[in-house]
Formats: sequence, structure tokens, C-alpha cells
Amino acid sequence: MGSTFSFEKLEVWQLARQLIKDVYPTIDTFPQKEKFNLVDQIRRAATSVVLNLAEMTSRSSLKEQAHFAEIAYGSAVEVYCALLLAYDLEYINEARLLELKEKINEITNKINALKNSQLKRLKQTTEQLSIKHLNK
Repeated sequence: MGSTFSFEKLEVWQLARQLIKDVYPTIDTFPQKEKFNLVDQIRRAATSVVLNLAEMTSRSSLKEQAHFAEIAYGSAVEVYCALLLAYDLEYINEARLLELKEKINEITNKINALKNSQLKRLKQTTEQLSIKHLNK
């Protein structure tokens, strides 16, 4: 199965996809009473990371790309926050929390760098257009 879409080539998307594969078995061990609460929230937030990174690549506007990167970042932080709650409720142990935190930290750092790059390129493009406009 070769890469077809540009998002599949993004290292951060691949890491976020792997995070889902790491998180799902963990939350499957949560009590049944959490199935429609914490489990569902973590699933939606983890899925949101990869989906927003994919949608980001479909946008031609750097401003829109940065917006979707920001949403993906927020969703990754949400996953971590929910896992902290799961730890507080003793659904996961500290070792598992720290292992997932490390992966989420790597993902959020890469998303943040990607967003900053998009915003920097947007600023440069805007400045270049302003200079061209002034020179006319």
C-alpha cells in the first residue's frame, strides 16, 4: 500500500496514526462504565489528530493549514489530559501514562514546528506581496 496522499508522507501523521494503535488497546481495558465517556472522548481526540493533519494537507492557504495544525495540536493535548484523568482514576498505571506522554509530546512538538513553519512562510509571503505592491 504505497503513499497516495501527501499527508501519508508526513512523519507527524505517521506518529499520530501509531498513537491510535497504542492508545486503543489501553483504553479497551477501562471499566465498561467509561465506554461512552472517557473511552469515547479519548478515541475521538486521538482520531481528530490524524484527521486534522490530513485535512491540513488538503488546504492551499498557509493560514488554513496552520489552523488545522492547531486543531490537531489541541486534540493531542486533549488525549494526554484524558489519560491523566484515567491515571487519577487508576485505570492506567504511571509507567503507561509516561510512555504515552512521551509519544504525545513528540507529536505535539512536531505539530507545533509544522504550524510555526506555516506561519513563518505566510508572513514571508505577505511581506513579499506588500513589497511588490509598494514598488508599483
